[in-house]
Amino acid sequence: MKKKYCIHIGLAIALLFCSIIGVAQDNAKNDKVYGQAKLLNKPASGFNGIWYMIAGAGSAGQVTSEYKYKYSGGLGTYPSNHYPFSVYAPEADKTFFCYGGTDESGKTLVHTVSYFDHKTGEVARPIMVVDKATNDAHDNPVIQVDKEGYIWLFSTSHGKARPSFIHKSLKPYDISVFERVTTTKIVEGKKVPMNNFSYLQVYYTKEDGFLGLFTEYEKGSGRVIKYMSSPDGVEWSEWKNLSELGVGQYQTSGNRDKLVGTAFNYHPKRKVRGGLDFRTNLYYLQTNDFGKTWQSVDGKPMELPLSVVDNAALVHDYDTEKRNVYISDVNFDEKGNPVILYLTSTGPQPGPEDGPREWHTAHWTGKKWNIRGFSSANNNYDMGSIYIEKGKWFIIAPTTVGPQDFNTGGEMVLWRSTNKGKKWKKVKQLTANSKYNHTYARRPVQVHPDFYAFWADGHGRQPSESRFYFSDKEGNVYRLPQEMNTPFAKPEKL
Repeated sequence: MKKKYCIHIGLAIALLFCSIIGVAQDNAKNDKVYGQAKLLNKPASGFNGIWYMIAGAGSAGQVTSEYKYKYSGGLGTYPSNHYPFSVYAPEADKTFFCYGGTDESGKTLVHTVSYFDHKTGEVARPIMVVDKATNDAHDNPVIQVDKEGYIWLFSTSHGKARPSFIHKSLKPYDISVFERVTTTKIVEGKKVPMNNFSYLQVYYTKEDGFLGLFTEYEKGSGRVIKYMSSPDGVEWSEWKNLSELGVGQYQTSGNRDKLVGTAFNYHPKRKVRGGLDFRTNLYYLQTNDFGKTWQSVDGKPMELPLSVVDNAALVHDYDTEKRNVYISDVNFDEKGNPVILYLTSTGPQPGPEDGPREWHTAHWTGKKWNIRGFSSANNNYDMGSIYIEKGKWFIIAPTTVGPQDFNTGGEMVLWRSTNKGKKWKKVKQLTANSKYNHTYARRPVQVHPDFYAFWADGHGRQPSESRFYFSDKEGNVYRLPQEMNTPFAKPEKL
């Protein structure tokens, strides 16, 4: 009996030793995959966003003016080339959202997830999923929810210096634990690891799976916009180029069911008004079969990638007007016709010198593009979102000057148009007398009226804290708690 007991003890110790070795090997493997990044899966102390800035065009440091930065502030929901940051899941009656958060140090970008429970009116204590080992808000995550309720977190990268990841919740409609998905893509007919992508916009349908619009940094070609698809989020297709114009492009997209439309500009390859800081022209392409085929706005098949500047995807030639183009959002009217929200300026610098800056909408009527002015703007990166519901258009954007004038963002305003953008009425001033500028109001997928727009704030001219906000359709604004040590909390109504 004693001998048998010793054998059992010895076997248990051996199994435990093997388990420890296995975990160590898995951790070592994960460390190689993550590089300097870390999988956290732990509760955050509250809702705190990343503060980030980019220096001015053509300078090695700050802009030599009072405005300091080309863009800056609380950029936890930046940029417009990432989408979505929030998804309403009707089966759970919750809006799941992600953002670029930070830890107690405030110096590292942490991909963080939470949700708003529409039944209780409470938010869940956020879960820090990945420490991205950078403070670059270009690495901000995006989110999707699949047909079984699993939450997918896509961790992007700014270029190829850092790896990208895809994580999936262990349980449906549950944010407590995420695991990394080992993903592949097709290259020359073979499956290879997929561990890098930038500026991702990801769409999902029960029938088709995922469609990703994104950017790849290519040597000699610049920032090339592409697309890929996957039935399961694990095995992804070959990457295919949408455009090869100039030395790169920036795309911002939107969807209406299976219809996905992308609006983009391009960087001319020339010495004068060329390169990354001079993005111009407005283009549009769409697909109604999740990337199998692509068309111009009038339904004509397009031969991709685009290689000629003057092509059938061109919405408006802003290059001849010497205007820069910054795209905020793409949505669709009841007939499936696209509406693009964007602004233009004369150059990349902050402050009045590259003004005037103007907001515009471009609406395809079925026969032509109607381009109309919407409002003036103070910064090239004053991003907003457009909503179209039952013949009415709404915009939430920082169209009122904020405390840091000419820096990114301002005070958020809710606008409404009942005649397809011909005239706009200011429905409600959402924020006022703020301490910091409010930035990047984002529209959820399957938007619920109680969680209508999601954004952050932050100082425009110096590092600061950054808080998060959301508004309902009526224009009531709620601030998420910066300190939270309970599983759920009521947001503060402003």
